[in-house]
Amino acid sequence: MSKRRPKQILLVTGMSGAGKSTVLRTLEDLGWETVDNLPLLLLNRLLDTPPPESTESDDERPLAIGIGVATRGFDAESIVRRIKKLREDHGHDIGTLFLECAGSELERRYSETRRRHPLAQDRPASDGIARERELLMPLRRWSNRLIDTTALGSNELAQQIRSTFSGERLGETVVSVMSFGFARGLPSNADLVFDMRFLRNPHWDEALRPGTGRDADVSAHIAADPAYGQAMAQIESLLLLLLPRYQAEGKAYVTIAFGCTGGRHRSVHVAERMAARLRDEGFSPTVTHRDLQTAPQDSLEGAPVAGSGGGV
Repeated sequence: MSKRRPKQILLVTGMSGAGKSTVLRTLEDLGWETVDNLPLLLLNRLLDTPPPESTESDDERPLAIGIGVATRGFDAESIVRRIKKLREDHGHDIGTLFLECAGSELERRYSETRRRHPLAQDRPASDGIARERELLMPLRRWSNRLIDTTALGSNELAQQIRSTFSGERLGETVVSVMSFGFARGLPSNADLVFDMRFLRNPHWDEALRPGTGRDADVSAHIAADPAYGQAMAQIESLLLLLLPRYQAEGKAYVTIAFGCTGGRHRSVHVAERMAARLRDEGFSPTVTHRDLQTAPQDSLEGAPVAGSGGGV
């Protein structure tokens, strides 16, 4: 059997409830091979097993492995030693992503989901959280990537993972385009933010309100705004000026965020249009809509401006 080439491996670990499942699902969507709670003794066997003949390309796929205190045989110091040995013996590119989260937020999440902490089956979750933090400390110190998910929802965490790990091609800037609603806060990871609340607001048209910016009739309503054409042209021109310069300066990731009040209509439409325009210019943006699934709500949108068909 021929010797296998070094593989890119990411160990995903951290506090239980901090978002490991979200990270692994997102990486899988990006084309990674993912395994959760694999006993560490089986890691070498996994790496030495060749892919089926019909899926030889899978050998090129990066591998993400979820590990934590629920992993059989878990011992943080032993894991660190095993990582070092795999690097030395096989030359694998092994990174470690640690998901941190404040104890109070973890307690809230466990209470909300009514789940039991794996280290506190018959005690308060706070006891398990404190014990787990102690057990994970060697891995936290070893990790070369850390994400604090205390203030992140699952959609925001997924977006951050996409921005960090999608299409990691040498020398090429990874571009992410997202929509969001100002009523639910600014995205924490945006490099460029555009406020689209000056455009006509479909929320105030009863026929359009249930739709989203992906629907043709909603898009037509937004595009009918007198300022739409000129504004879009200028934003497109600015992005096409900036992105190559970011790339030339070595900026690895750029997140472009478009916001409206609720995050369902104007921002969604503009994000989709801008992503399509960037694709036409040779970029490969990922697109996410942070607040697309939220319900329309008048109290978030404010009162419509008389004669304009829009809100602020």
